[in-house]
Amino acid sequence: MEIPPKSPDESEKSPQSKELVTSHTGSTLYMSSRSESMWTSASRSKWDIYHKPVIVVSVGAAIFLFGTVITSLSCFLTHNKNVYKMSGPAFLSLGLMLLVCGLVWIPIIRKKQKQRQKSQFLQSLKSFFFNR
Repeated sequence: MEIPPKSPDESEKSPQSKELVTSHTGSTLYMSSRSESMWTSASRSKWDIYHKPVIVVSVGAAIFLFGTVITSLSCFLTHNKNVYKMSGPAFLSLGLMLLVCGLVWIPIIRKKQKQRQKSQFLQSLKSFFFNR
């Protein structure tokens, strides 16, 4: 960015410096702080959108199945029965928690995608009518 030369009178500012000062309003700073992905119209693949909840669901299902196996071992094995009885339900609850969180996350992402599409549509309409 070029710095304009200083004028002999410090009270008088050049038009360029006035423009620089007025361009940093609160709304401009707010808009520049938002993420770029919201303003770009490049479509993302389903995997890019849903990979985090799918990973959480799959890890939760794996931990839940592991907890089921550990809990069932407490019924069949007599050696270390107390360890299986304590750790099995812990894995069951942890796996179930991750599974439910991932399954709830998916509809939330879908709703946000629909809102983003509506927002982009309204933005394009607004820019079409007001930028003439």
